Amino acid sequence: MVDDRTTVAVQRYLDDLAGVRGDSPAEPIVRALLARAVDRLHLLCATLLFRNYPRLTRGPVNLQPDEMLSAVVERLLKALRGVRPQTVRQFFALANQHMRWELNDLARRLDEQVPAVELRESLVPAPPESSGSQLSPNTRRILDAIEGLPPDEREVFNLVRIQGLTQPEAAEVVGVSPKTVQRRLNRGLVLLTDRLGDLVPAVPAGHTPADS
Repeated sequence: MVDDRTTVAVQRYLDDLAGVRGDSPAEPIVRALLARAVDRLHLLCATLLFRNYPRLTRGPVNLQPDEMLSAVVERLLKALRGVRPQTVRQFFALANQHMRWELNDLARRLDEQVPAVELRESLVPAPPESSGSQLSPNTRRILDAIEGLPPDEREVFNLVRIQGLTQPEAAEVVGVSPKTVQRRLNRGLVLLTDRLGDLVPAVPAGHTPADS
């Protein structure tokens, strides 16, 4: 369920933060902001961790959402000393960025310890075992195509298809209606299909998918 009260409260704290000038202390506002947004931040951490970085939940890292949330909150405390998101959407985009940085840092350190283990991302095909840790050309094309989507479509695609949020959950994070999320997701999928259509396996002549 979308909690509009959280959105309103977070926006109020962002407005207060934007009004801080000179030597006025911003940290109490930042801490109150993070405390109010903690449930959504926890949801994003858990979804991103279990859907996209499941190997970090196993040994030797054994990362749990609560631990990840603590690390992300520390990152945001530092980031918000110099960055002033103006909207709820910008705030959660900043949080999402730091979540990925935290998980990528942990994955990189794990790879240094166990070079044979490869990071598996949702919607990204795993490269052949003989390719080591390098991305295949098709994988790079997919990542580049996603990165090349218009900002609105890319944001929604990442939340729904990469992080695994439902459309109402993504709507809550972005600050739009679920219908708008659905439209942006559909546009993004059309653009990706146009750019990556040659990667879809061809159907032999005289053979239909139903015959498979």
